[in-house]
Amino acid sequence: MKAAAFHAFGGPEVLELMEVAAPEAGPGEVRVRVKAAGSQPTDCAVRSGWNPPGFTITFPHITGGDFAGVVDQVGEGVTDFSVGDEVLGYRTQLTYAEYVVAPADQIVTKPAALSWEVAGGLSASGQTAHTAIEVLRVGEGETVLINGAAGGVGTIAVQIAVLRGAKVVATAREENHAYLRELGAIPVTYGEGLIDRVREAAPEGVHAALDTASAEGLRVAAELVKDRDRVGTIFAFDAYQDLGVRWIGSQRSAERLADLAALVTDGKVKVHVRRTFPLAHAADAHRELETGHGRGKIVLLVG
Repeated sequence: MKAAAFHAFGGPEVLELMEVAAPEAGPGEVRVRVKAAGSQPTDCAVRSGWNPPGFTITFPHITGGDFAGVVDQVGEGVTDFSVGDEVLGYRTQLTYAEYVVAPADQIVTKPAALSWEVAGGLSASGQTAHTAIEVLRVGEGETVLINGAAGGVGTIAVQIAVLRGAKVVATAREENHAYLRELGAIPVTYGEGLIDRVREAAPEGVHAALDTASAEGLRVAAELVKDRDRVGTIFAFDAYQDLGVRWIGSQRSAERLADLAALVTDGKVKVHVRRTFPLAHAADAHRELETGHGRGKIVLLVG
């Protein structure tokens, strides 16, 4: 099969389209002919040398963690899926490829209303956002600060918080403010004076905060929120312990993914795919991801 993979850690240029052996579905697994695969900052971190916990990287390595496609092989003991089923799912690595094998309990049926691009890019950012709003206990009538709100995780976190009845103050570049207003948030600009702008937008105080973008934003959040257990980050790994706040790890499950797919299908959550790239141009997708700008998701189109 064809896959976007690399023989050594490095910059985006190490990602190449190459021929590798196609995986086979084992007991309890399915093989999926991939139509689309989400691309996210974690993939760039792996390409640069970060090793996901519990996963051993060997070369050539295929990165990527979410996908959508058509089941083409069913392993022994799998009864919930059949060849030809359209699905979306997740796994640790190996999704930038024409075929991916995943445990059957890590895929769900793709609603017909979801495009391949949206389905392929939903799991990683969606499940992280869903987890964060749940873990931070964001509820009705509260105010939550979301730093880096226009990105893949931030966009979905804003919408889930709004659905829960929260007021959302969202930090972003000015060019993304109108977009965030459409999602129901009150946008404020990054940079010097951020804490004063947030206080002006939320004179009632801030009850919880999620950082997806910067240690600076996390420090502001820690100063504004009284309960440090309700401040979390998916970005500032070097700062969260010193500040006494939470590291947010995605608590992925098929049930969570199915809930997200239903929210999108019902029009309650929108997934903005800002750009797609063919699998052969995965390096360009990583270059765009590493600019740190832009709204929504980047997705690789595979089949």
